[in-house]
Amino acid sequence: MKRGLTLIFIVILTIALIYALVHYIGVQGLSFAISLNFLLMGCVLAFTETLKSQLSSPYFHHKAWERAGKVYESVGINLYRKLLVGIGWEKLHKQSKPVRKNIDALRFLHYKTKQDELAHLIIFIIVLGFGIFVAFKFGVVYSLWLFVLNILLNLYPILLQRFNRPRLERAIQISRSR
Repeated sequence: MKRGLTLIFIVILTIALIYALVHYIGVQGLSFAISLNFLLMGCVLAFTETLKSQLSSPYFHHKAWERAGKVYESVGINLYRKLLVGIGWEKLHKQSKPVRKNIDALRFLHYKTKQDELAHLIIFIIVLGFGIFVAFKFGVVYSLWLFVLNILLNLYPILLQRFNRPRLERAIQISRSR
């Protein structure tokens, strides 16, 4: 019951914060696109951490069309990974979620890929909705920052989680067999 009320509170707070953002900044331009994405990252992180779901949906399973990550490589996921290393994100990320060489750490990291993917998927859908709204209301030019940042800050992280998860699953299998 308490968790349910907390989740409802997070959703209401998120809506109120988005309303304030729209009211004070407007929906056009880079500042709104950046602010919306980072606001949603904080709110959705609070939501998924509170939710504490097992995330066992078939959605998170590796699909045949992903062709062992070849699809993601073809759209530049390795270049995106290098970009994250170049800007220091990977180093920051490893400090908060260090990789240890034991099965429990691998399982935790595997779970975090699902949690992060879900968070970015929720944000992707919300920002896409804002982008479509702005495109129809003000014109496509005014929504470009929303679309560009949505690809960089949400779509590629989703792809990266889907790219990394099968590798973690193999590492877990190897650890179990030892």
